[in-house]
Amino acid sequence: MVKVGGVRLHVSVMGEGSPVVVFEAGIAATSLSWRSVQLEISKLTTTASYDRAGLGWSDAASSPRGIGQVVEELHALLDCAGLAEPRILVAHSYGGLVARAYVERYPAEVAGMVLADPVSAREWAEPSESQRRLLHRGIRLSWRGALLARVGVVRLAVNLLSAGARRAPKLIARATSGHAVAFIERILGEIRKLPPEIWPLIQAHWSDPKCFEAMAGYLEALPESAAAVAGATTARGSLQDLPLVVLSAEDVDSIQRAEHEMLAQLSAHGRVETVPASAHWIQLDRPDALIRAIHEIVLDLRRSA
Repeated sequence: MVKVGGVRLHVSVMGEGSPVVVFEAGIAATSLSWRSVQLEISKLTTTASYDRAGLGWSDAASSPRGIGQVVEELHALLDCAGLAEPRILVAHSYGGLVARAYVERYPAEVAGMVLADPVSAREWAEPSESQRRLLHRGIRLSWRGALLARVGVVRLAVNLLSAGARRAPKLIARATSGHAVAFIERILGEIRKLPPEIWPLIQAHWSDPKCFEAMAGYLEALPESAAAVAGATTARGSLQDLPLVVLSAEDVDSIQRAEHEMLAQLSAHGRVETVPASAHWIQLDRPDALIRAIHEIVLDLRRSA
C-alpha cells in the first residue's frame, strides 16, 4: 500500500530487471485481471500491477475520476514505489486511455506500449445517443450495485457461485430488482474467466460498495477523459517512434478495427495484431498473445540499450 495524495493505492510488484512493465486495468477491473500475464512477464523483468483509487485493495477515491487525476496518481505511485524508468505500459480497454494520457504527459518515461482492445477516445469523446443511454444506464446500475453490496446481496450471490451454484445468484438478482441481473451476471462472468484460486479475492472486492461507487465515478468521467485524450492526440499528432502493439479482439466490429489501425499508425513502430479466439478480455482469453508482445518489446529495448 503506497500513500498517494492522501489515498493509499495497492501495487503488486514482481520480478527483477529493466525495463519495468506496468499493467493498467479496464474501467472496473483490478490488478487481479493481469495475474496470469504478470506472473509470466515477472520471470523476464520487473512488473507492477495496481488498483486505481476505489477499486480492489486501494482506498476509496477522494477526488473526481478524470483522466488527469488518474495519470497523476499513477505517476506518483510509480515514483513512490521506486519503479525506475524506462517503463512499458500494458493496458486493457479503458486503461488504454490512461496509458495514452500518461505518454502525453510524461513521454520521456515511457519506452513502449501494448494496448489490449483499447476503447476509442474519439468514439467516447462524442458518444452517440445510444452510447449515451448505455453510459447513463451503466452509471445508474453502478449506484444500484453499491446499494446491493451494502445490504449484502452481492456477497450472497458470489458466495453461492463460489459454492458451485449457478441459478441461485440470478434468482436473487431478479428478486431484488430486474436491473440488478446485469450487475450480478457481469460479476459472475468476470469471475469465471479468472483462475479459480483468486475467486475469493474478487468476491471480497465486489462485496465492497466502494468498488461500485468507483465504477460510477470512472463512468461519469469517461466522456471528459476520452475528449482529453483525443484532443491531446490531435494536438501532438504522433507517438513518434514509440514501440506500440495494439492487440485487437477477434470479435470487434469494422469501426473498432479501423480505430485500432489508426491508433497504431500514430507511431512509426506501431502495428495492429488481430488475436484469434479472443473477445474483449484478451488477457484472459489469450494471455499468450500479450505475453509474446511484451516479450518482444522488452527484448528489443535491451538489445538497443
